[in-house]
Amino acid sequence: MTRIYSFLSFFFLFVSAATAQNDITIKGAILDVNTQLPLEMATVYFTTVKDSTVIEYATTDKNGAFRMDIKKYDKPVFLKVSYMGYQTYFEEYKGLTESKDFGKIYMLENVNALNDVVIKTEAAPITIKKDTLEFNAASYKVRPDSNVETLLKQLPGFDVDNDGKITVNGREVNQVLVNGKTFFDKDGAIAIKNLPADIIKKVQVSDFKTKKEELSKQESTSDFSSINITIDEKKNKGYFGKVMGGYGTDDRYEANVNLNYFNNKQKISLLASSNNINSTGFSMDDVFDNMGGGRNSRGGSSNSGSSGKGITQSNLLGLNYSDDWTKDLLAMGSYNFSNTINNNDSKSNQLSFLPTGNIITESDSKTRNESTGNNVNFELEYKINPSIRIVVAPKLNQSRTNSNSTSSSFSEDENGNALNESNSKSYAESDNLNFGNTINFNKTFEKKSRNLSFVFTNNNTNSESNGLNISETIFYQDNQPNDERNQTTKKKNSSDSYSADIEYTEPITDSLRVRFGSDFDWKSTVNDEKTFNFDPDTQEYNDLNLSLSNYTSSVQNSITPKVGITLQKNKFTLNLDSRTSIVNFDNHSLYLNNATDLEKKYALPFATAIFRYKFNRSKNLSFKYDYSNALPSAAQLMPVVNLNNPLNTIVGNPDLHPVEKSSINFNFKNYDFRSRSGYSVYLKGDYYDNDIVSTSIYDESGKRTTTYVNISGVYNASIGANWNQSVKSGAHTLRYGLGLNAGYTFDKGFTNAVLYNAKSTSITPKVYLSYDYGEILTIAPSYNLSYNQSKYENYSRDATSNVVHRINLQTTTYWPENLIFGNDFGYTYNSNISGDFKKDFYLWNTSISYGFLDKKLYAKVKVYDVLNQNLSATRTISATAIRDEENTVLRRYVMFSLAYKIGNFTGSEKGGKRRQRD
Repeated sequence: MTRIYSFLSFFFLFVSAATAQNDITIKGAILDVNTQLPLEMATVYFTTVKDSTVIEYATTDKNGAFRMDIKKYDKPVFLKVSYMGYQTYFEEYKGLTESKDFGKIYMLENVNALNDVVIKTEAAPITIKKDTLEFNAASYKVRPDSNVETLLKQLPGFDVDNDGKITVNGREVNQVLVNGKTFFDKDGAIAIKNLPADIIKKVQVSDFKTKKEELSKQESTSDFSSINITIDEKKNKGYFGKVMGGYGTDDRYEANVNLNYFNNKQKISLLASSNNINSTGFSMDDVFDNMGGGRNSRGGSSNSGSSGKGITQSNLLGLNYSDDWTKDLLAMGSYNFSNTINNNDSKSNQLSFLPTGNIITESDSKTRNESTGNNVNFELEYKINPSIRIVVAPKLNQSRTNSNSTSSSFSEDENGNALNESNSKSYAESDNLNFGNTINFNKTFEKKSRNLSFVFTNNNTNSESNGLNISETIFYQDNQPNDERNQTTKKKNSSDSYSADIEYTEPITDSLRVRFGSDFDWKSTVNDEKTFNFDPDTQEYNDLNLSLSNYTSSVQNSITPKVGITLQKNKFTLNLDSRTSIVNFDNHSLYLNNATDLEKKYALPFATAIFRYKFNRSKNLSFKYDYSNALPSAAQLMPVVNLNNPLNTIVGNPDLHPVEKSSINFNFKNYDFRSRSGYSVYLKGDYYDNDIVSTSIYDESGKRTTTYVNISGVYNASIGANWNQSVKSGAHTLRYGLGLNAGYTFDKGFTNAVLYNAKSTSITPKVYLSYDYGEILTIAPSYNLSYNQSKYENYSRDATSNVVHRINLQTTTYWPENLIFGNDFGYTYNSNISGDFKKDFYLWNTSISYGFLDKKLYAKVKVYDVLNQNLSATRTISATAIRDEENTVLRRYVMFSLAYKIGNFTGSEKGGKRRQRD
């Protein structure tokens, strides 16, 4: 570790020394010409006169001051200042050859007299428009073949991790739009990986809003951010895409097609993918394509650092469409086809802790799972008139699955006495159909902030399944009879839900608004399960097994009146909401020819308080308190026996109470665009009354009887902080950051009817940096540590702990010309792994490609797991058991591939006159 710190220190000193001699300092202050007051968050930047390339930029602080350290430039430049609501200031200079203090620069507000003059300049690197932060993509230089993800990583305050999670100024992004519309999926994974950066004009960041909040122009109640990517008008008409195919050792293969056609408002995209290297999505990395691990963890590589099990073969097809049919009618939709086949061999060893003595279970299984799905989504937004808008968003999902499995298990006590043994073969297939729809209606009135909204939602699901089970379970203790099964099971399940939300908002004053309305919900579920034993006389499965057959249904309807107020001032916003749900919950069951009816009535209160305070445009805090109730499920409530698992009999508890949950969430964020550094701090916690947990009692043969009970007084709390900074000097760009997350959980549970307490502590620090040298070199090392400890009371164990170290190094070189060489090197150490396996391993992926035909055609060779050390061993520690598991893992392979890029854009410049300041 000391060597790593020494290397990084030397690296920083070297970069600083190499660039300091050519740096000069530019500073000054921006003020309003009339009020003489400073303008905070004005954007000050230099561009070349020749082609308007942005050389450097800075934003002003609360005193209107700016400062930037830039490399000397001996050619003509423009100094420009941009501020929302003011005329753009710019002045020409012969060059930047020495440090200079520009003193006070005065800005003029926009006036109506300028309406007949079009002032055409390039956009400022950063613009703040009310609650939206806007970045001009042209101001951030990336390689010509880069995707949107690469562009986002260049923007100040942005972070994109290896799993594709985006954060802006410490706030997670849960929606990515393209020109205000979804591109295949809301989370934007496909958009940022597949759209090229050079067609992007702007990247806009705002608070995430639900469709209801968006239509009614309400304040966001979310803790997430939303990104909107706008396409450059010059690149908004034409086609572009990429076709790739590869074949490798062990018959590994991958193929991808990405075709896009843009015609102004109309956009059509086609994606297709086929591979057998565990990539189950359309998110493809430029350097490693579909290869998983390292920078492309989202690809789903099966290693101890991911949740994938087995080898997955996938075939995918996607079509996305969006258009403005008229100026008042907007349409968007997508279709996705998927077929995945997963094969896995698994072995596990589990130690279960009981007050009466521990149980050791060894098991193994061989499975094959296939799933085929068709998903269609559509959205229509119609502006009936300036005050009425309606959005209709139907979706249809159809899937078919089948699975084969053979498994065996053996359990013994801690003295080596055999308890039970099981062997089984099973086959199951199912068909599922789901239709959902949401209708948003919104009416605004002449009086500002007066609003009426109506939201209707329905969700209808039907599924049918057939299964074959041949099993034998042998009990060695307590003289229990063995359990032998040769049977088929037919299941029919349906679920229908409908909800309506109506709300009216009335402004009391300019800053105070009151809301009132009601929610109406209705939900019905039916589960019909029939099991038939094999009849040796007829050689058919026609003997109805009543003990394994049951029929259950439930109907839940509720009326929820609600009221809320919003107080919005210049610096802060306060939202208070309260509602009470009057619920009628009827349940019915038919089992062993006995009917059971259970009717429950509830009055469940809910409350939410949100307070947001903005110190300035880049510093804010938020506090949220939420009180909620959750009903037990029908399966948890109904006192009906479930004998499907020979080793675990489950029965519901009709005396369960609703779960009461109180949550708090505090966030503080501060990003200084002037120094390109920022930090965020969060604190959150949950407290539960009447939490629902399962409790099991074991007999002498190791067979369980499980039910559900309420537990109160359990809670969890977490705290975290992140800090990051970007430093740019000439061709050198350095980004680095620190993060720390810690958590504490107090939990309760039962083991063999004995109550225990568990206190768990976790801490996860991380450090990361990336260094770019122009368009030639990228280096990105990172390190994180995860430490977990659990202490138990009234339990057979006192404490457990484990530590995980992860080190990753990503390098990409683009030199010599046309050659791209990428490496992802990862090291993982996990003290949690069983002593029978290695506790650490290296995962090294490498890729080298060469561009032909003006870089349109790339030939590539890549190697997955160069050292052939990838592991699949995992250990899971819970309050009641330790489980070691080993699954099939993707091992080393070499692949050769060819990729061809296509693209042709047309567009026209928008006319206008240019006005320049002297």
